[in-house]
Amino acid sequence: METESSFDYSQKESRKGGVLESASKRVRMIFSVMASPNRIDILRILNTKGPLTYSELKALAGFKSKKESGKFAYHLRKLLRQLLVALNKAERRYTITNLGKLVLSLARQIEERSIIESGKMYVRTSRQTIEEFNSHKIIQSLVREANLPLEQAHKITEEVENKIYKFQTAYLTSSLIRETVNSVLIEHGHEEYRNKLARLGLPPSDISDMLANEETMRNGAAGVMAKTAGSVFSEYLLFNILPKDIADMHLAGEIHIARPGLWGLLPDTLFVNLSDMGDNLAIASGHPTVARLAAIKTADEMLAALPVFIGLLSKEASTEVVLDGVVPALAKAKDTIDLATEFARALVSSSAAASIIHQQEQPLATLTVQSDALDARLLNALLDGYRRYADATPTPRIGLAISHSSDMLKASMGHIAAAVRSGGIITIESNNENGASRSASGIRRTTMIDGDRSSYSSSAMTLHALSINLPRLAYESNKDETYFRAKLALAIKPSLAALAMRKKVILDNARRGLLPAFSAATHSIQHATSSIVINLTGAREAVFGILGHDEASDGAEVFQKVLKTAVEVAAVQGKQLSANSCAIAMVADDSAARFAAIDSEKYGKVSLLQSQSPLSYSQGMMLNDGGKDLDKKLVSDCAAADVILNGGLAAAIDVTDLDANETQTIIEAAAMNLAFFRPKARLAVCATCGKKYDMSASSCDSCKSPHRLSLKV
Repeated sequence: METESSFDYSQKESRKGGVLESASKRVRMIFSVMASPNRIDILRILNTKGPLTYSELKALAGFKSKKESGKFAYHLRKLLRQLLVALNKAERRYTITNLGKLVLSLARQIEERSIIESGKMYVRTSRQTIEEFNSHKIIQSLVREANLPLEQAHKITEEVENKIYKFQTAYLTSSLIRETVNSVLIEHGHEEYRNKLARLGLPPSDISDMLANEETMRNGAAGVMAKTAGSVFSEYLLFNILPKDIADMHLAGEIHIARPGLWGLLPDTLFVNLSDMGDNLAIASGHPTVARLAAIKTADEMLAALPVFIGLLSKEASTEVVLDGVVPALAKAKDTIDLATEFARALVSSSAAASIIHQQEQPLATLTVQSDALDARLLNALLDGYRRYADATPTPRIGLAISHSSDMLKASMGHIAAAVRSGGIITIESNNENGASRSASGIRRTTMIDGDRSSYSSSAMTLHALSINLPRLAYESNKDETYFRAKLALAIKPSLAALAMRKKVILDNARRGLLPAFSAATHSIQHATSSIVINLTGAREAVFGILGHDEASDGAEVFQKVLKTAVEVAAVQGKQLSANSCAIAMVADDSAARFAAIDSEKYGKVSLLQSQSPLSYSQGMMLNDGGKDLDKKLVSDCAAADVILNGGLAAAIDVTDLDANETQTIIEAAAMNLAFFRPKARLAVCATCGKKYDMSASSCDSCKSPHRLSLKV
């Protein structure tokens, strides 16, 4: 028994020794695999990229020539034998195994430890590489990026280098080095050089907050990327592009720059006539491939192409794209019932094709409708199709701009009212033979002067994302109307200069290919006209409230005098800047709430706004204050202001609390008395099911959810 037990023990020891020897041999083989940088690179690529085919992996690993094929196969075979890489035979793709990941992690730890032991400083660069610290690169950046004189660059670099070698870290980062350089520049009083060298971006906490924000996440990855890019380009604009006085005026609330992230990239409003595109339309998609569309001759062809037009062109405007030439093609439809259904379907598809450009908001796409060129049956079919689209879409971003010069609209008023009450975006313009001359926001299309005649440019871009805070000027004018108008004139000059600079930047970028669809639509960016427009915010508060003029007596005259001063000064300053078209507008943007909030902090609670929540100044003109009748005095004042303001005026009527008949009646009255207006219905959008319902209701009519969003009007 004792002999037999001893024999079993020796067998176990022998087997144990064999296992240890085998494991030791396996470890030696794995270390031999790690000895090759090429094999470590292959593991890194598979760990980063995921499963790859043989040819994909070979190209990414740098074995591009036929002569290197054998070498690559040798390294891959080694990794397969040691079970560091596996082959999925069904998909013919190679993947890194868990053991391969462990070996890669070990290699990284050994590499980092050797760096620490060597005493050298290494930099993790923004190019996703690790390089040995080299102070000469700091000198190069100071000279090339900041335009710092070479002698000063050497002195700054020497001081930075001394600070860096005192850091208790094995790895540096590009951002840490740049921060150190910038702190030394500030210490020496070189703020201008520091601004040129500063890195733009978001701190990690801001990114975490953004990813935790439900409103941001609602638009998916596109919304997150748009907001991130907007933040970076906003910082770039305010601290690197704009003159310091303009940037300070914006930050102080004297002026407002809307959508600063897109300021130098995209125009605000585009007017495009699809009928001018010729027999062969090439719309550049921003890629080497080009989508070609033959001349559109039928309603079906237009319905199929509409999502393409809206999808591409909406990427090239920050606020709105106005499209002419859609409805004439749809007018060729034979069956109006089918037209209503297919038009609704095309609009829904177009909404899905549009892109999120500015943070969480898609640009508006407006289709012009010249009602006098259509019979009532066809116009009503289009309006019915649009209403179905508005019903199906929580937040419509496609609108109709209806122009008329007769009583043609009377037969369609019920259909217009129904579309508006569904949350649709409809504007009505009268007395214009050339079709709609304005965007849904009220911005006028660029006017071309030919001798004594003026006409609207078929394709144009308008820059209008700059507003002046009129209540601020009134506060600083000691209730002196003449002084107020003088301060307004002084504010217009730098504002126009900023817009003229922006126009040059956008046109230069467009020539480099930044607006491929608009360039294709106009055959060349040079064929499109462009205009710059300054927006006036809080005019009513400034004149009637702060300056104290009575709206019933001299207030209207002073109000018009202020608008005339702005228009005249803009025309004179525009000529000095060699800008062909400089105009003044009163339209809605995001400046009203910002100005009111800043002024409330600066001057105390603004008494004129205490009844409003949130605080906001007026923009454009609301003509009925929610009632079922138009305010005749406001209508008269609006008509006078509309004649003066050459950049546009946002006139609106509120139909939220009106029933169907009352809505139809007030729209008919407005169409008879106003050159341009938009009927608006303020609705709530259910955050659960997306259906719209009355703002006064406490919960959704469909799903009874109390969670809701306000439909932006």
